[in-house]
Amino acid sequence: MNEALGITLRILSTLAFALMGVCVKALGDTVPLGQLVFFRSAVALLPLVVFLWWRGDWPRGLVTSRPFGHIGRCLMGAVAMFTSFATIRLLPLAEATMLSYLSPVMLAVLGWVLLSEQLNARRLGGVALGLAGAAAFFLPASAGVLPDSAGLGVALGLLTAVLTAGALIQVRRLTLLGEGAGAIAFWFATVSALCGLATLPWGWVWPGAAGMALLIATGLAGGLAHILMTLSFSHAEASALAPFEYLSVLWAVALGFVVFAEVPGLAFLLAGPLILVGAFVARSGRPR
Repeated sequence: MNEALGITLRILSTLAFALMGVCVKALGDTVPLGQLVFFRSAVALLPLVVFLWWRGDWPRGLVTSRPFGHIGRCLMGAVAMFTSFATIRLLPLAEATMLSYLSPVMLAVLGWVLLSEQLNARRLGGVALGLAGAAAFFLPASAGVLPDSAGLGVALGLLTAVLTAGALIQVRRLTLLGEGAGAIAFWFATVSALCGLATLPWGWVWPGAAGMALLIATGLAGGLAHILMTLSFSHAEASALAPFEYLSVLWAVALGFVVFAEVPGLAFLLAGPLILVGAFVARSGRPR
């Protein structure tokens, strides 16, 4: 293993994910969400196929004996993509990114409910901190202190965390049943692209050159982020890479300020530490 290379790849993957968020936010409401999901998923298939071919997993690595398991995972993930992109549109980039860190907290709860995983004191503490952070985001929005769009954005961010956790539970099941990472990633991108394409009858738009460039960049950044993340785990242990995952928040704060002149508000400053610590504790408290 080359730990330094693994850490570098993980850092680059967090930057790629943050750049994907920038592209989504820069598009704003100029294209429907379904069209955005389609381009994010369909374009991401291009680097993914090249990556699978390079690893020798194309096409035999796509064979699966659990098609219905993949469908359940893909549908939850696809809906989460819709809600995630809507959250980015409604909230500052840093806040939308922070809410995504509630997924490990939700994963701890769902793992306990659905997989009978141990919910020890450490993980319970992480869940409590994460939920306190969610409340710090949601209460000002629901009390009318913030615009209605902020309340909807927070609600969609929470829904995204739940859906992402559900999709990760299904990924865990598929992995335990012997399904490969390549098959899981490929079928997710394919089904998500089809879900996005299904919204075509509700009206798509033909973007200009800048809009089309942003749509393509969204897919390339998302696909590259997944590939870099996968490669990082082949060069370093998960425990060594875990702290660097949280760089996504720093990238989001920096890019949100530089590109959109966004300054994190009081809710972010109060909720952020609670959510990040809760996510870290919930994840690190997972039974071995």
